[in-house]
Amino acid sequence: MSETLEQSFVQQLKENQNIVHKICRLYTNDSDAHNDLFQEITIQLWKAFPKFRGDSKFSTWAYRVALNTAITLYRKSTRSVSTVSYEVQKHFFAHEEYNYEEEEKLKLMYQAVHLLNDIEKALVYMYLEDKDYSEIAETLGISEVNARVKMNRIKGKLIKILNP
Repeated sequence: MSETLEQSFVQQLKENQNIVHKICRLYTNDSDAHNDLFQEITIQLWKAFPKFRGDSKFSTWAYRVALNTAITLYRKSTRSVSTVSYEVQKHFFAHEEYNYEEEEKLKLMYQAVHLLNDIEKALVYMYLEDKDYSEIAETLGISEVNARVKMNRIKGKLIKILNP
């Protein structure tokens, strides 16, 4: 892989690492699992980056890869992580710690979201990130109408969970 491609990947990951952190927060319950999932998503993004054609924004593509990785690992009972050689010292960048204290206010919402199925979690996450339904539909591989219908149903589910 060319050095320019590697530099481009590192820059894009720096700019979009919060996407990965937020997805990790949705699919994990503690910091060790969060860090493991973050690392696995980064590996999958790295492996897939040469195939990124730029047909969509990097962030949309990263959402899709990250969500697919999180859902796949979430569904597996045994984890096996394959690694890819990467010169970390050459492309070292500061890891921004994910601040759990900031999210304390959202604890109940996250607990409720954890009760949803995988696709519902992904849809809620993207909705809360102010993604429009066309981008949600593109990322999840469903129609825009289906995304709207699912979101309305999910809102009802969350209301019932949060207000028993």
